[in-house]
Amino acid sequence: MFEPVQPDAEILLQLVKMKMPFGKYKDTVLCDLPVSYLEWFQRKGFPKGKLGMLLQTVYEIKLNGLGDILEPLKKM
Repeated sequence: MFEPVQPDAEILLQLVKMKMPFGKYKDTVLCDLPVSYLEWFQRKGFPKGKLGMLLQTVYEIKLNGLGDILEPLKKM
């Protein structure tokens, strides 16, 4: 039987706490990056490692209209 996938709370917390370490949006919290910037990474390639995984995650969240799931975490 199919088990629904539960989001990893630690990853979601990192999206609202970690800041972009370089580039045009340096020091912007990952969840606050504009979709256009995330789309640019989608076309050019996400960075390797943890940062790339987090950027891909926030891209998917925004692409699917699920940004509201991060709002309660931002207030913590």
